[in-house]
Amino acid sequence: MKPAPALEAFLIDQGLAQTRSDMVWTALPGGVSSEIWRVDLPQRSVCVKRALPKLKVKADWYAPTARNAFECQWLQFAHQQVPQAVPQVLAHDRDAGLFVMDFLPPEQYPVWKEQLLRGEVDLDTAAQVGRLVATIHNASASQPSIAQAFDTRDFFFALRLEPYLMATAQKHHDLATALQTLTERTAAAHIALVHGDVSPKNILVGPHSPVLLDAECAWYGDPAFDLAFCLNHLLLKCLVYPDKTAQYLQAFDNLASNYLNAVQWEPKHSVEERAAALLPALLLARVDGKSPVEYLVRDQQRNLVRSFARPRISAAPTKLADIAQDWRRACAVLKLA
Repeated sequence: MKPAPALEAFLIDQGLAQTRSDMVWTALPGGVSSEIWRVDLPQRSVCVKRALPKLKVKADWYAPTARNAFECQWLQFAHQQVPQAVPQVLAHDRDAGLFVMDFLPPEQYPVWKEQLLRGEVDLDTAAQVGRLVATIHNASASQPSIAQAFDTRDFFFALRLEPYLMATAQKHHDLATALQTLTERTAAAHIALVHGDVSPKNILVGPHSPVLLDAECAWYGDPAFDLAFCLNHLLLKCLVYPDKTAQYLQAFDNLASNYLNAVQWEPKHSVEERAAALLPALLLARVDGKSPVEYLVRDQQRNLVRSFARPRISAAPTKLADIAQDWRRACAVLKLA
């Protein structure tokens, strides 16, 4: 693959490179919504990210490329709060839907998802992620200027609520009312700055802190979404390594408890209740929504998710620990099969 000439010209215009011969471009894997490049320059390496109008999934899934500007703004806000936990933005072209940021070398910043999928479960990383996400939520809660800057509900609906919750309702008609209600409640919340894709694939395990990437879904909304979205992935990893269920669920507890203990903007039981209601719906969405996880390859795994999630969408739990405890029992059945 070769970059578009406009990308090369942008780096030169921004003073990051002198000539095209200064640049070595390497397309990076990962993600479905943008093209991402590593660019090696004479003095440094940078990362260029440009939003795609159609996401790289089987389903027809489109989203405005203007979301790139809000991702850039999220990174800049988060960098002010926790500079060690996000890459620094170096240049941005709002009209072109692209920005340039620091490149973080994988030998120093491994991807958390890759570690988890190897069965490597670092409990301290989970705790740090919980505290980090809560720090950003705390800093942005009840801030009218931030709410105005991230009035992106339409983007969030196109990137998260429709492809996850509403698309799932199309396959589970008996749950449509419950999923519609959950969608409307989530969309109506305006509480704090939400990342929208707090997933292990977007978290690097840095030497000093986890690092958050990929904030294309940034929205001033319900922080419970970020908590539930990340916890969902820790549950799903149990189906890859059933013999490590205890470790994944301890990571689940570490992340949840450290997040909830840091909540300052509302009673922690309130955000926990909303996260607990979202979690079963997000579980089902990663099987039957527009973006199913790629590592659940057996019908037995997917059917376990369905049988677990469906009754908990109909009658939402209120405690994350209850979900984890019930999930442990469900995974024990899979392990014995």
